[in-house]
Amino acid sequence: EIRAVESVLRSRWLTMGERIQEFERAFADFTGCRHAFAVSNCTAALHLANMALGIGPGDEVIVPSLTFVATANAIRYVGAKPVFAEVISETDWTISPVDIERKITPRTRAISVVHYAGFPCDMEAIRAIADKHGLAVIEDCAHSPGATLANRALGTLGDVGCFSFFSNKNMTTGEGGMIVTDRDDLAAAFRGLRSHGMTTMTLDRHKGHAFTYDVTALGYNYRMTEMHAALGIEQLKRLPGWNAQRSECVAWYRAVLGVLPGIIVPFIEHRGTSAYHIMPVLLPLGADRPTVMEALRARGIQTSIHYRPIHTFSAFANEPAPGMDLTETIGARALTLPLFPAMTRAQVETVAAGLRAAL
Repeated sequence: EIRAVESVLRSRWLTMGERIQEFERAFADFTGCRHAFAVSNCTAALHLANMALGIGPGDEVIVPSLTFVATANAIRYVGAKPVFAEVISETDWTISPVDIERKITPRTRAISVVHYAGFPCDMEAIRAIADKHGLAVIEDCAHSPGATLANRALGTLGDVGCFSFFSNKNMTTGEGGMIVTDRDDLAAAFRGLRSHGMTTMTLDRHKGHAFTYDVTALGYNYRMTEMHAALGIEQLKRLPGWNAQRSECVAWYRAVLGVLPGIIVPFIEHRGTSAYHIMPVLLPLGADRPTVMEALRARGIQTSIHYRPIHTFSAFANEPAPGMDLTETIGARALTLPLFPAMTRAQVETVAAGLRAAL
């Protein structure tokens, strides 16, 4: 990775060049989709997805509340309203197709799903609901690069897939994201929207393919740099191996956590192949989560929370979210344990012993 980034600096071409094109081709091949567009981050990808689908003021998009706030923010960016839906169960934290159908109104334009922790949503049921009601499907794949369902890459099962390469993701460019789609109309929109609505880029003009450009739409500066792309090219090569190591760590966790009373480990049974992005557990009823986290921290074990439900944030106080009891229960008891490809079985057992002692 260091050599790849250094080679960009020595090339003296730093943005929207040939490494971007190489990264996009590699990612398109990896996912099996027709089009891939590198962008500055996954939030930008989600924004452009909503925008290119024509979603705007007065429209509604159904979205899980148990996710990072960017998924809902991107809907607000285009003036639409996020409508929050429940998860399936205490052991499957992906969006519920039953509640999706319950939340559809005449104003609904799309369903934005999140493959939580890298585990595939029930895309067969969700796609059937979308087709029945004429809705678009956006896949938030921030957790799921390399995950599959029915032998297809996540991100290719809806109309558009959005990936994150933030520092804590399965593969990283520091900051960065990717949009994938098989739809030519969306691809044409993404190509312009990510760079000010311009019809040609600097590299095209440098190579003599064009001498000027037009601006055809209100676009944004969501470009990725060549350094980020060079890093992404190298990380993508290593992603399948890293995901396999994550899978092994999760199997170890399931073996040692299964004996802890009251702990629920979600996704022990799941559809498709996961990317195993994070290792969430549900603490026992009555456990004091801050105390547990502090006790683990005292042992040198970092934990986190994925996630506080979006509808409980102050910024969403005016967005009513009825019937979200299960999401709120999980949000109050969820705890994310350490998970990374180089993790050893001894480290997993240390975390489990620390959790047992903390409880």
